[in-house]
Amino acid sequence: MRAATRSGPGRLLIAVYALFALAACARSAVQLGTHFDRAPLAYLLSALAAVVYVVATAGLVRGSAASRRVAVVSCTVELVGVVAVGAFSLLDPAAFPDATVWSLFGRGYGFVPLVLPVLGLLWIRRSAALAGAH
Repeated sequence: MRAATRSGPGRLLIAVYALFALAACARSAVQLGTHFDRAPLAYLLSALAAVVYVVATAGLVRGSAASRRVAVVSCTVELVGVVAVGAFSLLDPAAFPDATVWSLFGRGYGFVPLVLPVLGLLWIRRSAALAGAH
């Protein structure tokens, strides 16, 4: 079962999650460290996104039953977060003076943050079915 999340398309998914974890960590660190007072909520949400990407990446890499559940929760939080922050950033653009990973539904990242959790949840489900079939 452990190898199921790391095989086939799972490898690409893990690589994208790892890339987003790195990018979101770096972006939020710079934003929090250089101009936190400009948009504290936006930058804290960016840091939350970074944590979610790190946890999802770890869950997908480990692939155990417990880490799979952690990855499902992470992907679900990510999906809810990107939709909520995306909507909020449209309704109150002043709260997001600088782009964050989830603002405007991840527009600055080609909307990948909106699609990634859906792909993650689908892959977790598919890989669990594949692991159960063996």
